[in-house]
Amino acid sequence: MRKHLAEAKRLAPQFAERAAHWDKTRTYPWENVQALTEAGLMGMTIPKALGGQGASLLNVVEIVEEIAKACTLTARIVVEGNLGAIGTIMAYGTEAQKAVAAELVLAGDKPAICISEPEAGSAATQMQTTARRVGDRFLINGTKHWITGGGVSRLYLIFAQVIDQNGNSEGIGGFLVTCDPAQNDYPQGFQVVGREHTMGLCGMPEATLNFTDLEVPAEMMLTPPSGLAHGFADLIAAYNAQRVGAAAIAMGVAAGATERATAYLKTRHQFGRPIAEFQGLQWMLADMDAGVTASRLMIHDAARSADPFPDRTKSARAKLFASETAIKVVNDALQLFGARGYSDREPLERMYRDVRMFTIGGGSAQILRTQLAGHLLQMKTPQTRGGYLPDPLRLAAE
Repeated sequence: MRKHLAEAKRLAPQFAERAAHWDKTRTYPWENVQALTEAGLMGMTIPKALGGQGASLLNVVEIVEEIAKACTLTARIVVEGNLGAIGTIMAYGTEAQKAVAAELVLAGDKPAICISEPEAGSAATQMQTTARRVGDRFLINGTKHWITGGGVSRLYLIFAQVIDQNGNSEGIGGFLVTCDPAQNDYPQGFQVVGREHTMGLCGMPEATLNFTDLEVPAEMMLTPPSGLAHGFADLIAAYNAQRVGAAAIAMGVAAGATERATAYLKTRHQFGRPIAEFQGLQWMLADMDAGVTASRLMIHDAARSADPFPDRTKSARAKLFASETAIKVVNDALQLFGARGYSDREPLERMYRDVRMFTIGGGSAQILRTQLAGHLLQMKTPQTRGGYLPDPLRLAAE
């Protein structure tokens, strides 16, 4: 994987040059995607038997950091082209499902994972989208919101309540659906109905999808190892890897901001000397470096725990710390640049807007704190008026 890391470093300057364009025009960076694909940076985690590299999570986060220094948007594509939905499919899919997914991702597709709904964000298990079996297929009905890549992705992993013949839920399952947005070729009943106008990561569509009797062959249902009744936890476990990837993006942006600030302090002169000689600014820079280094250590620790997915607690801890630290680091870097940093002459204002998302998406900072507290207390901490409830299964396991 040293070759792939070298490729990431080689491509980073090109990505940095184009980053402002994708932001200002709010367009998906197809040129960057082609470069990633040609360099073998999409689908690295796919097994070698299916054409991938069988890369580890640690391999991926090292590459993500380098790309995130240059372009947050492109780094996000690398994460979702190697982790998240594709990780779930490679872990739990049938050979046919894996083959379909591998072909698309290795060709440059960023799969879309469809969990969030208008009334089910952090409370994902309260999703209202349903999948009702009819013969040898399922009919999916419902709405998904904040779907990253909706309208550009070709592969969608749609989570839905599986409904039996009596109208009762059997549990939550995942369903693979493919389409070709470039040709406006969607399955009947699959509709992209809106896109959010976001603060940052402006080239990445965050779309609303409507499903109306969307037919999915039964063989395209992803069946969790422990069955539908308790299997959502298995399917969502792959999301821990995506959280580590998101943390790596945030940390990479912060590292890039620190590098820019370091260079600027050496070249900017005020009061007849470089501003790098002012102790107050030196201390800011030292704190930025400490935050980035601590984030990197947590991320790498979480990545090394992957088997095949990383430890849930380590992933939450890494994302919480790295995302909040990144906001502070980029903000301080912008401060060191003064008015210049506040303008679009420098990438810092864009980097700040981009990095702000990572304390929200993929598990908000508040949800991650609740999760960490539950681990420390060895208790389940649901968001209900019932308060703290013991979790016998977790206590028994630990």
